[in-house]
Amino acid sequence: MAGSVHLDIDGAIATLTNDNVDKHNAFDDEMDRQLFDALAVISGNPDVRAVIWRGNGKSWSSGRDVGSIGTNKTEMTHHQLMMRGHRGIQQLWEIDAPVIVAIQGWAIGGSFQRALLCDIRIAATDARFMLPEVGHGVIPDTGGMGVLYEIAGHGLVSDMVLCGRRLDDAEALGYGIVSRVVAPDVLDETAREMAERVVAAPFATVKSARRVIANLARPQQRSSMGDELILQTYVNRSDDFAEFKTARVEDRAGRYTGS
Repeated sequence: MAGSVHLDIDGAIATLTNDNVDKHNAFDDEMDRQLFDALAVISGNPDVRAVIWRGNGKSWSSGRDVGSIGTNKTEMTHHQLMMRGHRGIQQLWEIDAPVIVAIQGWAIGGSFQRALLCDIRIAATDARFMLPEVGHGVIPDTGGMGVLYEIAGHGLVSDMVLCGRRLDDAEALGYGIVSRVVAPDVLDETAREMAERVVAAPFATVKSARRVIANLARPQQRSSMGDELILQTYVNRSDDFAEFKTARVEDRAGRYTGS
């Protein structure tokens, strides 16, 4: 059964739900489309004052559904597909309402990066975080490197990106990647309580405070995503990436030249 992204609007609170439980809520192209459409709906609804982004099942999202890669035929180039993805997820920045992400289980790769683009992240005690892209021959390309650099500094982002380091809930809290850690059975309840607290405040005040916070970081995040757009396109066409794929098929170590 194909996965989906559900949008439910209950008064002033909108809830996005990742629902691809059998694959730990891994995203395919159709789920991306549903997500971007839902963000557009939220952005166009002035009654929404807070957003909760959650996942069904054991994980918030395990990243990209690798089984779906190449199954959706398109005439768009790799660069154009990346531009579409950037435009879609950057809608998060155009929403006036703060976005609270409630993470349980895995938050991996591009999905983890999308969570990093949101305002607040809270985690269950079973949450785990990874950026494994380099091990697959590519670079993270959804803005997460820039946000992690701002939050935790050069050392951690380099460890996670270059070495594939996995963080648990306590480490994520210690580095400031999440602001709260709670038991899994109260994760949704906690996110709802936080959203209701946001909704109870004057919306003009909330929007203004969010804008000030965002403006501290947004120029660097946009610059980082621009670099990712260019360099991921380069990596995708590089000799090393071609050798990486060939070595995988032939079950041997790659012979890389840096070009």
